[in-house]
Amino acid sequence: MHPPGADTVLVRHGDINTKSNTVRRYMEELLAENLRAILEDRSIPGSVERRWSRLLIHTTEEAVADATAAAADTFGVVSASPCLTVSTEQAAILEALEEIARARYDGGSFAVDARRADKELPYDSEDLAREGGSTIWAAVADEFEPEVDLDDPDLTFGVEVRREGAFLSLEERSGPGGLPLGAQEPVIAMVSGGIDSPVAAYEMMKRGSPIVPAYVDLGQFGGVDHEARAMETVRVLSRYAPNFDMQVYRVPGGEALSVLVEEMEEGRMLSMRRFFYRAAEVLAERVDAHGIVTGEAAGQKSSQTVQNLGVTSRATRLPVHRPLLTRDKNEIVAQAREIGTFAESTIDAGCNRVAPDRAETNARLKPLLKAEPDDLFERAEEAARNAELVEP
Repeated sequence: MHPPGADTVLVRHGDINTKSNTVRRYMEELLAENLRAILEDRSIPGSVERRWSRLLIHTTEEAVADATAAAADTFGVVSASPCLTVSTEQAAILEALEEIARARYDGGSFAVDARRADKELPYDSEDLAREGGSTIWAAVADEFEPEVDLDDPDLTFGVEVRREGAFLSLEERSGPGGLPLGAQEPVIAMVSGGIDSPVAAYEMMKRGSPIVPAYVDLGQFGGVDHEARAMETVRVLSRYAPNFDMQVYRVPGGEALSVLVEEMEEGRMLSMRRFFYRAAEVLAERVDAHGIVTGEAAGQKSSQTVQNLGVTSRATRLPVHRPLLTRDKNEIVAQAREIGTFAESTIDAGCNRVAPDRAETNARLKPLLKAEPDDLFERAEEAARNAELVEP
């Protein structure tokens, strides 16, 4: 819900404010570029202006809700509010609050959240909140009995006063937070099309790292719709980053997996992951990426015990980022639903065809090296060199 006549989105960021002035200006401009890209991708009219520690999207009242939703999908944005802009004169603010109350406030409790950044104004935040509350009360008192609740109101009248104007809102929509995409170096994102890996990729994007998606083609072990499912999750992620290349590197892994199945029983799943990591490292060198991100969580599967994660990580010199390491599965599923990457778990992902009858939960590196094929890493490196770019 927005005030009548609202045609501006007030965009707030958080972690950017902790940076030095030079870095903050750079990241704010990067965030502005990303906002422009997502508006254009969604055919939403609007221009982006960078001011103080805020960004503004100037649009139309008809498009202000869509522009707010787009801003709330942009990495680096803490929250966004569709606003009516008036002058900083207290009388003008109170008049606008009266009109908004008559148009939008129809019962329940309310509060006024007033913030004054310009200290030279002849009133402070407390004055504005008190006078604003009295004005709203008087505006609706003949229609119903208003109620003030400063802790958990049904409707909050937001007033943020800056030197250039006062921004009045009725909604503060939460964004992902983090840093603007492009603020960090890219990483290889291992995507399987399962629930976990796209959420992990999203979390790295949230911290500013563009992802280079890599999908390992499992050949005969891939299962029904395995690749299509992986590509669909990347398509969803690309909607959050329309100005970044999200083509997928398809790494041929079927032949290597066949060898693992033929030659190994215990530890086979760990060697498969080690194959993935070494292939990802070579691919990272090819595309100038600086890490690998996976959807692994400690103890979620037998191959993901803390001991096993240590063994598989030693297949690469690159850092393996695991944003979901301490998450419960229900949390991951909830986030997957929220960001739109959730896929039905009943679809056969194929890895169960590789898994041996007896799971290895406490692997040691030396016995695993003895058991796995001597040329496993050579096969992984060759597979990475033969990886093909495909459109998600």
